[in-house]
Amino acid sequence: MQSASRQLRGQERVITANRQTSWAFADAFVAEDDALRWARDRARESGLPSVSPGTGAALRLLAASTDAKAVAEIGTGTGVSGIYLLHGMRPDGVLTTVDPEPDRQQFAKEAFRAAGFAANRARFIPGRALDVLPRLADGGYDLVFCDGDRMESLDYLAESLRLLRPGGLVCFEGVFSDGRTVDSAAQPPEVLRVRELLRAVRESQELLPSLLPVGDGLLCAVRRG
Repeated sequence: MQSASRQLRGQERVITANRQTSWAFADAFVAEDDALRWARDRARESGLPSVSPGTGAALRLLAASTDAKAVAEIGTGTGVSGIYLLHGMRPDGVLTTVDPEPDRQQFAKEAFRAAGFAANRARFIPGRALDVLPRLADGGYDLVFCDGDRMESLDYLAESLRLLRPGGLVCFEGVFSDGRTVDSAAQPPEVLRVRELLRAVRESQELLPSLLPVGDGLLCAVRRG
């Protein structure tokens, strides 16, 4: 990935103060309601990251644009991303969300209820993602959102290709890794794995990818028919 990193750096434009201000404005463009703020507060108290408002709005838009009825989420957290996804999905859509920590999912259940979603709109599955995903139906999902263990991201990609219908979307959160993905300094294994993921998605003949500069980077790809 080193040569690819050099290429990326060569393509970078100088990030001016105005561009940083514009990115911050875009990320805060959508106002959040009480349910989202409550879920964010629980995430902060638990020491968990949560998607930015800009990332959440992008997920909502993508779910709506695919008319998503079935969405799988890896990493429930306290429900911030789930609320955005549910807002974009069809009124009869069901979010299947997986997390190894049941306590986090309990927070998410409360957040979903506060946001006005009926209990049957979400299916909570506690457990490690790579133990749960193989049990989900082939081709049964319109969108898969991955916000779990970065070291398992390539496995998530393989499972997503199986789970998605043709024309479905897979999205990975946090692929900028706080700027470390394109940094030439020595990086930890999880950043190296993100670089492998980026290369795999970009080179896949099954996917049509795009890298969205929202939050800490949202990698999205459509599964070709």
